Amino acid sequence: MSGVWQVIERNWLIQRGALFGWVPVALACGIGGYFGLRTEPSLTWLFGAAVGALCLAILGWRGAAWSGPLAIAGALLLAGLCLAGLRAHLVAGPVLGWRYYGPVEGRVVAIDRSASDALRLTLDRVILSRTAPDRVPTRVRVSLHGDQGHFSVKPGQRVMMTAHLSPPSGPVEPGGFDFQRHAWFKQIGAVGYTRVPVLAIAPARGAQWLFRARMALSTHVQARLAGQEGAFAAAIMTGDRSGLDQNTLAAMRVSNLAHLLAISGLHMGLLAGFVFAAFRLGFAAMPSLGLRLPGKKISAVMALVAAAAYLGLSGGNVATERAFVMVAVMLIAVMLDRRALSLRAVAVAAIIVLCLRPEALMGPGFQMSFAATVALVAVFGWLRDAQIALGPRWLRPILTVVISSAVAGAATAPVGAAHFNQFAQYGLIANLASVPLMGALVMPAAVLAACVLPLGLDWIALWAMGLGLRWILAVSDWVASLDGARALVPAPGPEVLPTLAFGALLLVLWQGRLRFVGVIPMGLAAWLWVGAERPVMLISDSGSLVGVMTTEGRALNKPRGGGFVAQNWLENDGDATGQEAAYARWPANLPNRLAVKLVQGKAAARLPLTCDGATLLIMTSDPETTVPAGLGCDIISPATLRATGSLAFYDGDKGLRVTGAREITGVRLWNNAQRRQ
Repeated sequence: MSGVWQVIERNWLIQRGALFGWVPVALACGIGGYFGLRTEPSLTWLFGAAVGALCLAILGWRGAAWSGPLAIAGALLLAGLCLAGLRAHLVAGPVLGWRYYGPVEGRVVAIDRSASDALRLTLDRVILSRTAPDRVPTRVRVSLHGDQGHFSVKPGQRVMMTAHLSPPSGPVEPGGFDFQRHAWFKQIGAVGYTRVPVLAIAPARGAQWLFRARMALSTHVQARLAGQEGAFAAAIMTGDRSGLDQNTLAAMRVSNLAHLLAISGLHMGLLAGFVFAAFRLGFAAMPSLGLRLPGKKISAVMALVAAAAYLGLSGGNVATERAFVMVAVMLIAVMLDRRALSLRAVAVAAIIVLCLRPEALMGPGFQMSFAATVALVAVFGWLRDAQIALGPRWLRPILTVVISSAVAGAATAPVGAAHFNQFAQYGLIANLASVPLMGALVMPAAVLAACVLPLGLDWIALWAMGLGLRWILAVSDWVASLDGARALVPAPGPEVLPTLAFGALLLVLWQGRLRFVGVIPMGLAAWLWVGAERPVMLISDSGSLVGVMTTEGRALNKPRGGGFVAQNWLENDGDATGQEAAYARWPANLPNRLAVKLVQGKAAARLPLTCDGATLLIMTSDPETTVPAGLGCDIISPATLRATGSLAFYDGDKGLRVTGAREITGVRLWNNAQRRQ
C-alpha cells in the first residue's frame, strides 16, 4: 500500500509546475454546476459561495503541497458558480408572459435569417401596445414573412409592424437545447413573426454608427461580388450572414466547412498572422529599421491592432470575441518574449472568455474552438519536444496542413456530433481542399480590399477573393453531394460530453504516464453514447405534435406544422427522414401502452370528453367541459404542458416512465420570468 501511495505522491508532485492549465477547467466545472442546478440560487446563497471561494483561496495560498492546489480548485469551482449566477442576474430583463398580437415598434440592432430562410430583425427600445414599459422585453426578434419587397432594412432605423409574439420556447424535448436560456443571455424576451409590410418610421441615428458601417460594407461587397460568393465574402468580412441561402449553409455543414463562415479563431488567426508576417517582411526589407527597432514586437502590436479592428468591424459576437481573446493572448506573449503557442496561453484565453461570458461554456462554439486549439497545441508541442521532423523543408507546409486539419477535425467531431447529430464523413477532404486557399488567398485579399477601399481599388482584391470563395463553394457542393457525406448519430445523454472532455484533458494536461488513465473516461463516454436511450414517445410543449418510435423510426402524427420540433426530434434520433415521410409511418393502431387520442382546437375542447380506447387524451386547448369521473385515460392539456414542458416517455420495468422538460431544466431565471408577469 505504501508503494502505491509513493507512486501517487510522486505523480502529484510532478504536476506542481503544470497546474495552471487546470484553472479554466475548475472554473468551467463551477459554471457548469450553476447551469446544472434545478433551482435558482438566491443572491444571498451566491454571496455565501463568493465568501467561501475567498476563504478557500486564502487557504490554498498558504496550503501545503497537497492541500494548497485542492483548496484553490475548490475556490475556482465556487468562483465559476458565482460568475455564472452574477452574469445571469446582470442580463435579466422582462420576458413576455403571454401570446401577443398587435403593433410592435423598435430599433433594428441585428439582422440575420431564420431556419426557414426568412429575414429576421432583432429590435431594442421596444414599444408594445397596451403593455406597461416595465413589462416590455428588452429585445424582441421578429421574422419577416410575406411580401417585404418595398422595405429596405437599415441598421439603427426605427420600424413598426403588426406581429405575433410569444415567449421564447423551452426545450423541444426533455434534455434538449434550451432556447429559453439562450434567449435570456441575449436579452431576447419575445420571438415571433409578421406577415404584413414593415414600416420605417425614423431614420438611423446615434450609437448604431458601427453597425451601419458594417452593413454598408456588406452591401458594397455584395454589389462587387454577385451571388453566394458575395454573401460569403460579406459574412467573413463583416459578420453579416443574411445573404447566404439555406442550400449553401446546408452544403457547408455537411462538408464540415461551416466554420469558414463564422468569424472565429481561423479567420482571426489568419488575419493577424498575415499582418504580422507582412510587417516582419517589411522590417526585413529595410535593414536600417529592422536592426534598430524590435521588429517582431512592433509587428505583434500592429497585428493586435488589426485584430481589434476586425473585431469591431465584424460585430463583436461571442465567437469573434473568443477568437480575439485567444489571438490577443498569443500576440501579447510575443511582445513579452514568451512562447505564443502554449497550453498556458490557451488557458489564459479560456479564463478571460469564461469570466466575461460564462454562458459561452454551454455553447458548441466555445467547446469546439477550445477543443481544436488544445488538441493542436498539444500535438504540435509533442512533435516539437520529440524533435520529430515533418519531412524535407518543401513538404513541411503540406504535412502541417494535413496534420492540423486531421487533429482539429478529430477533436471537434464528437462535440459537433453531440450538438448537431451528424458527422461529416468527408470533412477532412473538404478542409484540405479549402483551408489552405482561405489562408493563402481569401483572407489576404480581404485585408487588401479593406486597405484600398478608400481609393476605390478594392474591386481588384475582391475579384481575387471571389476566385477563392468560388472554389470553396464548389468543393462544399461537391463533397455534400457524395454518397454518405453525412452520417447521422443519436443525441447523447448529458453526461457524455463532460466525461469525454475530462478524459481528453487528463491525456493532455496531466504530467507523467498516469495521463493515459484518461482513456478510461473517454471509453466510458463512448459506451454511454452508444447505449443512449431514445424516448418511445414525445409530446411537444403545445400538445399538437406527437412522435412515436416504431421499428422503421419515429412516426409523427401530422405531415406539416411544428416543423422545427419535428426536425429536432428526428435529428436527435439520428434519422434523416423528413416530417412528411415520418408521418407516413404513423400506424393505424398504436400499441395499447402508447395509444393516444388528439383533441385539437377550442371547438373540440367544448365537446364531451371520451377516450375511445386511448390511454392518453392530448388536447391543444384546455377542456371547457367537466372531466367525467372514471374517464379511463390520462389528460394532457396546455395547462399540464405549461407546468411540465415537452414530455418524453421511456420504457421502464413497471411500465412507461415519463419525464418533463421542466423536470430537467428546473425552475430558473430564464424559464420562470414570464410566470412572474
